[in-house]
Amino acid sequence: MEHVSVLLEETVSLLQVKPDGIYADGTLGRGGHARLLLSKLHSGHLYAFDKDEQAIEESKVNLHEYLDKVTMIHSDFRAMKEELASRGVYEVDGIMMDLGVSSPQFDDPSRGFSYRQDARLDMRMDRSQTLDAYTIVNTYPKQELIRVLRDYGEERYASSIAGNIERIRRDHPIETTMQLVEAVRSALPAKELRKKGHPAKQTFQALRIEVNDELNALRKGLEEALDLLAPGGRCAVITFHSLEDRIVKQTFKDYSSAPFVEPKLPLTAEQMEQASFHLVTAKPVTATEEELNENHRSHSAKLRVIERIRG
Repeated sequence: MEHVSVLLEETVSLLQVKPDGIYADGTLGRGGHARLLLSKLHSGHLYAFDKDEQAIEESKVNLHEYLDKVTMIHSDFRAMKEELASRGVYEVDGIMMDLGVSSPQFDDPSRGFSYRQDARLDMRMDRSQTLDAYTIVNTYPKQELIRVLRDYGEERYASSIAGNIERIRRDHPIETTMQLVEAVRSALPAKELRKKGHPAKQTFQALRIEVNDELNALRKGLEEALDLLAPGGRCAVITFHSLEDRIVKQTFKDYSSAPFVEPKLPLTAEQMEQASFHLVTAKPVTATEEELNENHRSHSAKLRVIERIRG
């Protein structure tokens, strides 16, 4: 399946790209958002990050006409400041992040992300790392599995699923995605299996987040991104589930709120410290009807944008 970038026009438009600006893409993927941004640059430059080497190799092809304007970096965006500093870049005019797993990662059975295709359990975005879904499913103690399923999948049957996994792996390892799907199915009550949606969706989400440390990476990555922004610079983030969106919403709220001042202190408005950021999007931007009809992945997408207004 071809990867269709979600909220493409909205994201790049809200960044207010300057032709001579310096920008960062924290999640290059196959270069959809990067392509549109690069088309607006003249003397500017884009630094694009991705943990997935395959994504970078494919983006070299997809963005071949812009290679003089883009530097691709095989790294997690949580290391953005360090990676940019090593290249002599200490502030940028805009940053975008399209979180989650791309369609090509889901559609490649060998990556082990999908609960609809049989493959070895993997789910690593960076295939050079050691921890994978197979290791978690087969070695984590039951209580740790419950924590992962509950905290990262918001799975109400976390205890039952973890218990069933523990029972099965006493006899043999759970090696493939379909074996895991069956372990989840057999742990759920009949009424749950009759509901709309795949019964293993939350379990697979939880394992993917744990494998790739996605939420901690997001917290650190947002701090790095906002620290890098020059005055007038904007950060645009697209999330795909409530856990991600909650982190982005709270972080943006914290950064755009002025420090608390004791009301009884005799300070004038000029003396009170002001917030360094303001929210560009008071509410998240969501997909249009047209995009919802054309791209299923856009249904859960939320775009939030913040701007640095002072140094």
